[in-house]
Amino acid sequence: MSLSEFELIETFLSRLGEQRDDIVLGVGDDAALLRPPPGLELACAADTIVEGVHFPVDLSAEDVGYRALAVNLSDMAAMGAEPAWALLALTMPRADQEWLRRFAHGLHALAREHGTAVVGGDMSAGPLSATLTILGFVPAGQALRRAGARTDDEIWVSGTPGDAAAGLAALTGALEAPPGVIAPLIERFRRPRPRVALGLVLRGIASACIDVSDGLVADLGKLCSASRVGASLDSTCLPFSAAMRGAADPVKARRWVLAGGDDYELLFTVPAGTDCVSLGRSAGVDLTQIGVIESRASVRIDGEPAAAELGHGFDHFAGTPRRPG
Repeated sequence: MSLSEFELIETFLSRLGEQRDDIVLGVGDDAALLRPPPGLELACAADTIVEGVHFPVDLSAEDVGYRALAVNLSDMAAMGAEPAWALLALTMPRADQEWLRRFAHGLHALAREHGTAVVGGDMSAGPLSATLTILGFVPAGQALRRAGARTDDEIWVSGTPGDAAAGLAALTGALEAPPGVIAPLIERFRRPRPRVALGLVLRGIASACIDVSDGLVADLGKLCSASRVGASLDSTCLPFSAAMRGAADPVKARRWVLAGGDDYELLFTVPAGTDCVSLGRSAGVDLTQIGVIESRASVRIDGEPAAAELGHGFDHFAGTPRRPG
């Protein structure tokens, strides 16, 4: 039985995520009515994921739904914000009810995990893409920002960047290794873990923060530009996962860690001597110091300019090769 656009929304998208008490009116009207708590600032972000650009054409519907929300939750994490509400605009080639059911399932599970409710949006016909706008809260004056890093601050990163890029390479046939070796890397691409808990822990401690979406070095460059500083990275301190070491040669592994993107780890700076190991433990994620902030306006790796080795990261409109597809 075919369903109309409005029936599809009502059936699959009207009750996604947490059912929050601060929703006055949710899905079904011309706009949602929401009740922000007093004394908090509203953090807002939006991201689009497009088939063949941000994910392979054969990625499962559950994973597409999960990633559509995960990349937005990562923006909340990078700001030290607690996610609350989301708006979804979904474009589909055809009204595939089974695909939509699975998409909604993947999104719903992650939304519930992070206390987030989908409160509205839109659906239309066209090439497969999902645009999600997320809104969250942060105490006034406590949001993490890209600007704020100071000379001699330490540079830290969560998790093991590069795994998602290696996983994507495995999905698209560019990396070959035994299934048991590459499975953890593929999982890191399919299901990135937004570091929301870490973002909350870093409030009032980190001097600057950004999530790693376009590559560690490229995103560090953005942080440095906003802070009007430079950075020196030590490649011997880079965190490599066991799966990465087992699946890729050292040259490829280094490049994926430094330039891969799609990990949605947090890259941040703190005053020298900050006990980040304990901070990471409280947030349930390993943290690694990979460098220091310096006054000269460049990003260097082992004393050499990073751009000479890695370019400038992923850019949709700068001739950079498309990710998957």
